[in-house]
Amino acid sequence: MKKRNIDFGLLKKTCILAIPIMIQNGIANAVGLVDNLMVGSQGTEAIVAVSIAGQLMFVFWLALFGALSGPGIFGAQYYGNGDLDGVRDVFRIKLWMGIFVGLLGILIFFNFDTFLLGLYMKGQTEDGIDPVLTMNLAKQYLRIMLLGIPFIVLTQVYATSLRETDESFKPMISGIVSVLTDVVFNYLLIFGNFGFPALGVAGAAYATVIARVAEFLVLIVWSHLRRKKHPFLIGIYKSLLIKNRHMIKPILIKSVPIMLNEFLWAGAIAFMTTCYSQRGLDVLAGINISNAICNLLNVVFIALGNAVGIVIGQLLGAGEFKKAKDSSVVLMWFTALICSVLTVILIALAKWFPTLYDTTETSKEMATVFITITAIFFPLQGFLNSLYFTLRSGGKTVITFIFDSIFSWVVCGTCAFILSHYTNMHIFGIYIAVQCLDFIKVIVGYVMIKKGIWISNLVKQDA
Repeated sequence: MKKRNIDFGLLKKTCILAIPIMIQNGIANAVGLVDNLMVGSQGTEAIVAVSIAGQLMFVFWLALFGALSGPGIFGAQYYGNGDLDGVRDVFRIKLWMGIFVGLLGILIFFNFDTFLLGLYMKGQTEDGIDPVLTMNLAKQYLRIMLLGIPFIVLTQVYATSLRETDESFKPMISGIVSVLTDVVFNYLLIFGNFGFPALGVAGAAYATVIARVAEFLVLIVWSHLRRKKHPFLIGIYKSLLIKNRHMIKPILIKSVPIMLNEFLWAGAIAFMTTCYSQRGLDVLAGINISNAICNLLNVVFIALGNAVGIVIGQLLGAGEFKKAKDSSVVLMWFTALICSVLTVILIALAKWFPTLYDTTETSKEMATVFITITAIFFPLQGFLNSLYFTLRSGGKTVITFIFDSIFSWVVCGTCAFILSHYTNMHIFGIYIAVQCLDFIKVIVGYVMIKKGIWISNLVKQDA
């Protein structure tokens, strides 16, 4: 750090931005963990059903994330350049893109749910899991979850815009309200406590929708009551038209690859999960249990990646290119170091955590191994996440599209498909082989970072 003359204030700013995101997402995942345990008490079919439906919602989440992240690159740079009109226009573009993705997601999931869920139901299981019951529960859960999509879209438009303007506290508080609401209504609606109907898996879905509405109301009302603190919100709805129409084309050029990237990457993850399911539905149960605890801790490197993208984007917008380049390298290694601590924690929990579930012994044993394998690769994933956001902060969205989603489909997806369909390799061997392929991305991406090909000031180019 001394050799690169790193400003420790910049590291502090990155952590200040990241910690509220960690807290918000950490609490959300902690509640998701509680939800998972509550649903897990309903039996293995319930666990698998929610896991499968959750995979499809995961694809939607990342498609929305990608749609908002493209304009967000410009939002951070406009804010770093002191251009509030530019920030307002970016907000409006996000709104239109979010509405498009939300409507598309609802139409696809409503009309093709049986086909999409059926992709995960082709594997056999040794423990007699009922595939018909699992399918019915998954369809029921997914249909109810669609009710929350409009609130998810609007909440994320506001939350991402606030973070790009150095405000992470309000999204954090609204997220906390959301997860507490989710816990309460899960307790009431899954088990039928205090006179509420016992709805099981459907109750978990309704609780999530209610929580999304609560999050939406808190964030939007609070932000507009304090709009003097967030001046880009002043007059934001006087018109939904874009004031500076010249910015639409460059934003779309940068945004579409990100949106496609996130969608295709999520699709690749879902596809690889269908490949893993060829080894049995108990494999899906084990992966679901593993994801429940691993997602609780991976919020650290996800939040740091988001913060790195914002901080580096603001430096690029301010024209501080050398500082941006030096800081990006330090922040990547810093994230990997933090993730090494998380590896130790996860491995320590790997044997104990699956015992909390009311599921088959096979699923529990698989979950223990999946947790351990995922933990070992945590530092690699942390480094890779910060690297990805750094490349994207300079607008190199086509590079990240090839680097991320194309690689996931062509290399990782092909590997998972061949090994699961044409070999007798054990599921753990397949899982490790796919994880190891990320070393290729790290090496290639790090060379790009060191060469500085990602460095550019997008808002001055637009001007």
